[in-house]
Formats: sequence, structure tokens, C-alpha cells
Amino acid sequence: MAVAEFLDTAQGRQLAYHKSEGTGPTVVFLGGLKSDMEGTKAVHLEAWAQERGQAFLRFDYSGHGESGGAFEEGCIGDWHEDTTAAVAELTEGPLIVVGSSMGGWQALLLAKMMPDRIAGMVTIAAAPDFTEDGYWASFTDAQKQALEEVGYVELPSDYMEPYIITKRMIEDGRARLVLRSPLELPFPVRFLQGTEDTAVSTATAVRLLEHATGPDMSLLLVKDADHRFSDGPCLGLIEQAVIDVMNAS
Repeated sequence: MAVAEFLDTAQGRQLAYHKSEGTGPTVVFLGGLKSDMEGTKAVHLEAWAQERGQAFLRFDYSGHGESGGAFEEGCIGDWHEDTTAAVAELTEGPLIVVGSSMGGWQALLLAKMMPDRIAGMVTIAAAPDFTEDGYWASFTDAQKQALEEVGYVELPSDYMEPYIITKRMIEDGRARLVLRSPLELPFPVRFLQGTEDTAVSTATAVRLLEHATGPDMSLLLVKDADHRFSDGPCLGLIEQAVIDVMNAS
């Protein structure tokens, strides 16, 4: 297995990454909350890009995977800074951004910051605004009190150990919501969503589709697919969606 390289950011964080040279546009994979760049989708897409001779980048946000820092100290804004730094320092020219779960939110934040760099976007179970609409909206009074008094709450996960959700993550996420203001995506976009996803609802996917504006945007609902969206057929759909936006750009 290839050894990760590291990028030191202006914020003093160290990000682990794997970059493959090739023709543009560069495909950039943005992972989910507490996921890492060794996940099935990221590694599969890298191998697919390498076979095509396509430039590709995957990396770990701070507090994730091989990157420095502690997850509990991070927030949406920190990981947005990480994404921006990785893209600015490690890529050139047009990008095809592929965002999974929280990475979908990161992809949308990146699009707001540098729309001219993005030639196309694919999201997989995108989770924009989840700190507000998922966590905060479902917190009990006791959890909200714990957030104020202790500074964090623990939430169970279907996929790994409990999530530590901090007051800082909630407050920072509130400052970076994308579904409450205009969201222009002036490039081809394909949203992918499984109907059996227990982490992100199909209602969230439809809300994103209806809220965003752009010239070429579609949502594909995949019956019985779950949040991982990582079996053979789903990986094939991701490949096809990347080709679709690349050809349409």
C-alpha cells in the first residue's frame, strides 16, 4: 500500500493525502464524518481514476485517519479550511468534486468559495446542515443542557464508536448552513442517495435538489442502498455519475 504524504496548512494542521497524477479535471474525494481516505469508495475511485489516467486526490481531514489532531477538537469550519488548503496546494485546474455524507456538505461549501474551479460535482448521501437539522433538532433538553454545561454529548453510531458532538461543532455548523440561503451550483451535479439510508433521509436529498439552483442537476434514488453506498452496483453508479458530469462539463 502506498505511503501517505503530508501537507502542512496555514492553520498549523497536518493533512495526510494520496495524489495521483494524470489528465484533468482532477477528481477530488471528500469523505464523511469520522471516515477516512482508506474507505471503500475513496480507494475504489482512486483505482478507477488511475486506470483512466485521471488525476485524483483523496485526503484525511484533521482529526481523521492519518492526519494530525483530535476529532473532538474539530468542526465543519476546520474541515472546510482543510479542504480548501488541500485543493489549493495539491491541485491545479478544473475539479470534479465527489463528496460523501459530510463530504457532500464540504463539497457545497467549496462550491460557494471557488465555483470557477469546479467542473462538476457528485454527492453520495450528502448531509448538508446536519449539525443543525440532524443533531440540534433531535437533541433532548437534557442533551442541550449537557452541551452547555459539559461542552459535548455522546451520540451512538450505527457504524462505529459513539460520536462526540461538541458545542463548538454545533455553533460552527450553524454559521456554515447552506440550505437557508441561495445555493448556486453552476456546473453539472449528480446527487446519489440510497432509500435505506438510516443516517441521511431521502427527504434531505430531495430538499437539497429543490433548494439548489443550476443548469444541470439530478437526483438518483437507489432502492435498498444504505448509507455506505459501497457495494459493487453502487460503486458503478458513482463511476457513471463522475463520467456524466465530466462529459457534461
